[in-house]
Amino acid sequence: MDATTSGTPTIQYHNIPDQPITAIIASPLPTFQRQQRHCFGDSTPGEFPLSANPSIVLHVLTTCNLDPQDLAKLEATCSFFRQPANFAPDLDLSLSELAALDMCQKRAIFKPMTTEQRQDLKRRCGGSWKLVLRYLMAGEACCRREKSQAIAGPGHSIAVTSKGIVYSFGSNSSGQLGHGTTEEESRPRPIRTLQGIRIIQATAGAGRTMLVSDSGKVYAFGKDSFGEAEYGVQGSKTVTSPQLVESLKNIFVVQAAIGNFFTAVLSREGRVYTFSWGSDGKLGHHTDQSDVEPRPLLGALEDIPVVQIAAGYCYLLCLACQPSGMSVYSVGCGLGGKLGHGSRTDEKYPRLIEQFGLLNLQPMVVAAGAWHAAVVGRDGRVCTWGWGRYGCLGHGNDECESAPKVVEALNNVKAVHVATGDYTTFVVSNDGDVYSFGCGESASLGHNAVGNDEQGNRHANVLSPELVTSLKQINERVVQISLTNSIYWNAHTFALTESGKLYAFGAGDKGQLGIELVANQTERGNPERVEIDLG
Repeated sequence: MDATTSGTPTIQYHNIPDQPITAIIASPLPTFQRQQRHCFGDSTPGEFPLSANPSIVLHVLTTCNLDPQDLAKLEATCSFFRQPANFAPDLDLSLSELAALDMCQKRAIFKPMTTEQRQDLKRRCGGSWKLVLRYLMAGEACCRREKSQAIAGPGHSIAVTSKGIVYSFGSNSSGQLGHGTTEEESRPRPIRTLQGIRIIQATAGAGRTMLVSDSGKVYAFGKDSFGEAEYGVQGSKTVTSPQLVESLKNIFVVQAAIGNFFTAVLSREGRVYTFSWGSDGKLGHHTDQSDVEPRPLLGALEDIPVVQIAAGYCYLLCLACQPSGMSVYSVGCGLGGKLGHGSRTDEKYPRLIEQFGLLNLQPMVVAAGAWHAAVVGRDGRVCTWGWGRYGCLGHGNDECESAPKVVEALNNVKAVHVATGDYTTFVVSNDGDVYSFGCGESASLGHNAVGNDEQGNRHANVLSPELVTSLKQINERVVQISLTNSIYWNAHTFALTESGKLYAFGAGDKGQLGIELVANQTERGNPERVEIDLG
């Protein structure tokens, strides 16, 4: 994430090429010949002496919310920013390191950490507070952590306001709406039992919902199972109100993801834990679907912090943050090539997807559809891979790709967000435009024919990215797209705008759109405003 995407002014450093923070930190420090010593102010009358006012400089660095890369560049270009600042809590820290630490302390998940926990996170991130800050900011950028969000689950929907209030609506056969009943809701309804608890992230599976609070607690309701199949026999019982997941009480969780046959959670320190689907060692351990104990994901990621997890049909993607840059690991079922390793074989332990290095692409956001996956790079390029049915990869055909491939049709678009579902993909650009491609079933792509024909071509499959003009017409900047990631449910889609307005389209037969449908209507082709303010 850079200063531009975070909404803060960008400070330009001329003739300094972008490179990993560690490369800047580890590079030999050149000797600079100054005509005027602007940092120390001993040559020209009236010159501002920075060295005499380090506290002011620190305040400016912190309040400007500089990108960690910019802080590293300051150190590389001026000794004033890399020498010990003699400030508490660590007299040996430089001004740029202190600024990074101060910005870390503004984060809700960092504040409650003990000194020992903070030092452990610093070690895992590479030994620098700038790297810790990059890790925290990367998680916020790709998961909308502590921001408003909408989740288009299989038949039911979850919406979270910027203040952490949760609304739910749609199918409720297993109590997955959390209202203490099993009755459907066609309008957004707040979950009253969560009053006083701020939710920062939500995920929805078939008949099940999980919520993560700002204190790292996880609440679950609906089907009482972490690992049953998406469709079929229900768990031994249903839970109709949010219940604390006791087995996670000693883990500070920042994200949860529900896949088919398994559930995964991500800890504050970047460790991944999974429930179930390990009967054949598919996730590196041996458990059955009734297991309620989280198991650490073993292998390559044990000592590498993960900033985001994405769960698909029997596989898991992990976006990792290393000193050398961002990378993606995959584990699970390899059918269709969705693990991205150039083959269709299963992986019992996380394996690095090497193709991004060959493409010179730094992954920033990852999405796992049922049978295909996608990544947005720091430079705005989009890569897709997996089963290309209905054109969901955006390459102009329906062929499989077993390794990440750049979507050439989006070369003139700088993407910032991507969402995947059941053979469907959405991409959001930095100016708020939305593109979609793949399966057009249930009118969930948002493409409609011009004219009086009500049905038009809104159910047509789209093999290459097309601008969703119906969202362009709402004159709102879209910041998040969520779509149903299920092979058994009719899909619906949410578009969340910068101002907190929520628009819905696609299947609404269970009330999952949160809007009123006329008699015999089961879907909505054009985006319609959901009467709820998430801003």
